[in-house]
Amino acid sequence: MPELPEVEVVRRGLARWVSGRTAEDVEVLHPRAVRRHLAGGEDFAARLRGTGFGTAMRRGKYLWIPLDEGSSSLLGHLGMSGQLLVRPSGAPDEKHLRIRVRFADGLGTELRFVDQRTFGGLSLHETAPDGLPDVIAHIARDPLDPAFDDAAFHTALRLRRTTLKRALLDQSLISGVGNIYADEALWRSRLHYERPTASLTRPRTTELLGHVRDVMSEALAQGGTSFDSLYVNVNGESGYFDRSLDAYGREDEPCHRCGTPMRRRPWMNRSSYFCPRCQRPPRTV
Repeated sequence: MPELPEVEVVRRGLARWVSGRTAEDVEVLHPRAVRRHLAGGEDFAARLRGTGFGTAMRRGKYLWIPLDEGSSSLLGHLGMSGQLLVRPSGAPDEKHLRIRVRFADGLGTELRFVDQRTFGGLSLHETAPDGLPDVIAHIARDPLDPAFDDAAFHTALRLRRTTLKRALLDQSLISGVGNIYADEALWRSRLHYERPTASLTRPRTTELLGHVRDVMSEALAQGGTSFDSLYVNVNGESGYFDRSLDAYGREDEPCHRCGTPMRRRPWMNRSSYFCPRCQRPPRTV
């Protein structure tokens, strides 16, 4: 699933190519693509027609576009394979095209939602007082947000009484971090993924947050991480941060720091990659 850098790349593309335009026509080509819009595809299309799109926004892994009538937003969830693409109006349809939005300005491009695995989708939601769609009002700020409170995060981390990677993936505690960037930040911090959160001192939390921010910023500068053709920006281009990964996906390859073969362990239906020498597991009593 795309993490913060990949979603931010898409948000920037939407801000450049879609924000400020008005939808002239909307086609829902697959009902699963609007399953989170409980009123159904016809209602979704009818409500978007004639509506202006505001500036694309993001909170963690979620992105949305406020609509010009002010009380609702178009929320995008990319899921495992969702793509928001800006295409020339006459371009051939993608095999897994699910939603098409044509615009009224005659610029010759349209917005397409393409989703091979149909886990993602678009939906319309009321806007909460803080400007977020109401269904994601519980999502915490992400570490690249200027308003992210480091001290409050440290306090919450110690009170959560869990392990580090579980905490990093808890979107109500800190948003935008997924499996890839959690492994990368923990490797840079020399911290094991099963280390108890209650054991972290404030300086160690500060160091960890610094590495989370660094790895996400570096990934963002390289267009995100693309392991296959499914993770792309609005122009269909892949990111290339996968070439710079130090931990994720590097089982049995030498640690970039000490040369020890990297290990992979099953973890919550995912995998955790770590260096057994640099990232010592916590002691068991």
